[in-house]
Amino acid sequence: MFHSQDPRTILKEQDWPISVEMQLLAGLGDGKPRPTGNMCSPGANVVYKGKIADSHCLNSTSKTYDKDQWVKGELIVYGDSLIQHIIEGDTVLEYSKPQIGGGTANGFDPKIKVDGKLLSSGFITLQSEGQPVDFKNIWIKELYKPK
Repeated sequence: MFHSQDPRTILKEQDWPISVEMQLLAGLGDGKPRPTGNMCSPGANVVYKGKIADSHCLNSTSKTYDKDQWVKGELIVYGDSLIQHIIEGDTVLEYSKPQIGGGTANGFDPKIKVDGKLLSSGFITLQSEGQPVDFKNIWIKELYKPK
């Protein structure tokens, strides 16, 4: 998750931090496609293909990677403008203007969830939703908005 809400402002009853997520998924071994590098947005919205995305999650165009396989993922975030998800060197998803909104976060402090407020900074969090995950070689580089 990135542009994530300050943990000190998350209420005990809140289910997800207001944030944008680069979701990493492995194949299920059933031969069905399951892309990785997807976007989910608890308590947030993004602009995709020129309009606010209708869905809480957007699938990327990546291929399916089996479990126990190392996958290189890159997330390029230019503040509150352009965001790119890159898997194994291929841009698999691109969107812009992350902002507070949407209905997927529950139990939040209404003073924090100001719908329409652009998300230009915040915390970076790593998570596992009930499945084991390993991370290695995590690098953070400050970028500037494209001209």
